Amino acid sequence: MKNLIVSPSPHIHGPKSTRSLMTDVIIALAPAMLVSVWYFGVSAITLLVTGVVSCVAVEYLIQRFLMKKEPSVKDCSAIVTGILLALNMPPAAPWWLVVIGSVVAIGIAKMTFGGIGQNLFNPALVGRVFLLVSFPVLMTNYAQVDPLFPGAFSGHAVDAVSGATPLAIVKEGLGKGMTLSQIFAENDFSSAQMFFVRIGGSAGEVSAIALLIGFAYLLVRKVIKPHIPLAIFATVFVFSGILWLADPERYADPLFNLLTGGILLGAIFMATDYVTSPMSTKGMVIYGIGIGMLTILIRDFGSYPEGVSFAILIMNAVVPLLNMYCKPKRFGKEVKNG
Repeated sequence: MKNLIVSPSPHIHGPKSTRSLMTDVIIALAPAMLVSVWYFGVSAITLLVTGVVSCVAVEYLIQRFLMKKEPSVKDCSAIVTGILLALNMPPAAPWWLVVIGSVVAIGIAKMTFGGIGQNLFNPALVGRVFLLVSFPVLMTNYAQVDPLFPGAFSGHAVDAVSGATPLAIVKEGLGKGMTLSQIFAENDFSSAQMFFVRIGGSAGEVSAIALLIGFAYLLVRKVIKPHIPLAIFATVFVFSGILWLADPERYADPLFNLLTGGILLGAIFMATDYVTSPMSTKGMVIYGIGIGMLTILIRDFGSYPEGVSFAILIMNAVVPLLNMYCKPKRFGKEVKNG
């Protein structure tokens, strides 16, 4: 009986390891990282290297010297956290700010709960929100930095980009009594510009195409299911569309809401985190709807121009309830006919 192991379900193990899954996520993030480096040059490289090294170092040191256990940095989860944290930072952020975020993300949001698979909140988002609340000036400083190839951005669309994010520009303009038509005309916002070229924002938000390529890769590799991202996209589109139809001079159109800010980055790479998202399909859909609605509510009625990070963390806290009340069908359960 000593060899008998009693553990909770699930008892079926798939062929993919944590390391292989994290490797796929890193590959999916590669287009966004490359575009970030292309646009922001050394600044983006510094953010990414600092984020990865500091997250891996913090996890190793805590497990090795505080938890007295074999470090699990080889599973690459700390690398993913470091990349996501870096991509959620303004390109002009100083390196030491990323280090602080890494300590909070790994040391508090992840290792305090016991490590990978046990954390309640997405570590990278906890680190970002902590920095946003603690260092609001630095975390909203989207000053332009030197690109890797300066001559590549002489086109009109890129020259028109300001240091602030489109969401912040809209929020500020509405606060001054301007209409959306005036704000868009003054800043030369267009759907094509937001989809194809660089816009103001965090390091990982500058290319919708790069993020969508990563999304497609994750779906093809079956690393994630489409339910959460599609539920978020649909909710943002419908909810913002209703507000836009009610008052198009006060509320931005659905496409603007989808292509600006952290909707794509958050929905694809952070809301789908295995540990902090629901297990059942029904729970995933409810979870995605909640994130989409909270995001638009914060954007349009809150004091922050962006709300994706807060929305995901709030819904992370709801996941245990969703797992409790949205349970998948039990294996072997009798189904009544008629």
